[in-house]
Amino acid sequence: MFATIKTLIRGIDARAEERLSDTYAIDLIDQKIRTSEADLARAKQVLAGLIQKSRMETRQLDAVTLRIADLLERAQAALREGREDLAQTAAAAIAELENEQAMRRRTVDMLEQRGLQLRQSVEASHRRLMDLKQGAIAARATRKAQHAHGGMARSAGSGDTLGEAEALINRVMSAEDPFEQSAILKDIETGLSHGSVADDLADAGFGKPTRSTAADVLARLHAKA
Repeated sequence: MFATIKTLIRGIDARAEERLSDTYAIDLIDQKIRTSEADLARAKQVLAGLIQKSRMETRQLDAVTLRIADLLERAQAALREGREDLAQTAAAAIAELENEQAMRRRTVDMLEQRGLQLRQSVEASHRRLMDLKQGAIAARATRKAQHAHGGMARSAGSGDTLGEAEALINRVMSAEDPFEQSAILKDIETGLSHGSVADDLADAGFGKPTRSTAADVLARLHAKA
């Protein structure tokens, strides 16, 4: 029973960890990129140190080789002149320099081999880091699109936002015009007070006019002229 409970707890923890990773996926990617950049920078520094050391050892190896060649030439000259003692001294020095030469050559070979391996590793890490950065760009774009779709889905779940806006517009546009309503009410009041009957009779020429007309204004203008 306890084993089953432990298994369930591990499953719950794993799902919680996955959800947490999904939530902060972009932050985790950025952190891994920064870590990879720091590791790559350190590897480049080590590679630079190996190259510098290899070049220094190569220069020293070349110098030892030149000294050996110079001593060989001088020893041969001493032998031609019968100076066995000087040739013997030169031979001892040459033997010591040849041992140093062999040691330095092994060191140079080792440094070059390690430098080659590290360079290949640096180049591979650089390519992977570039791919990781491109993937991060795609991941950010995808996450933004997911958030946008999620927002639209939440809006749709809580109600059709666009439909509600359209309904509000239609409600405003179809609302009654208060000015038109006021004019209608005035006409109704006039009808109820029978004021329109007197106007109709006056317009037909029965009795005094109840309102000024364009014809009246024009007649007054002719009279003044």
